[in-house]
Amino acid sequence: MASDQKFVDFIVDQIQGAGKISGKKMFGEYGLYADEKIFALVCDNKLFIKPTEAGRDFIGNVVDAPPYPGAKPSFLIEEQIEDREWISELVKITVAALPEPKPKKAKSKKK
Repeated sequence: MASDQKFVDFIVDQIQGAGKISGKKMFGEYGLYADEKIFALVCDNKLFIKPTEAGRDFIGNVVDAPPYPGAKPSFLIEEQIEDREWISELVKITVAALPEPKPKKAKSKKK
């Protein structure tokens, strides 16, 4: 089951306190970005935050689950989605702990 845009819009609205957040459609699901850094996936209308030690410390009792079959486990966030301050703080902590995105390679022109 693919995620719906209304759910993604709700999540993005909930975490606006964490900075400039956007959702981009990816293979029927969505990636969530803070500027150019991907920090979460929305799959089957569930929020999966990339795991970091700082995020694990903040959450405490973590629920790990893969966002899709074959994926590495992420932090599954369920009840706390309703708490804007808590979810925004988790996103700030996670984004700060993740490495900067690699620069995109320039596309080469073939002749």
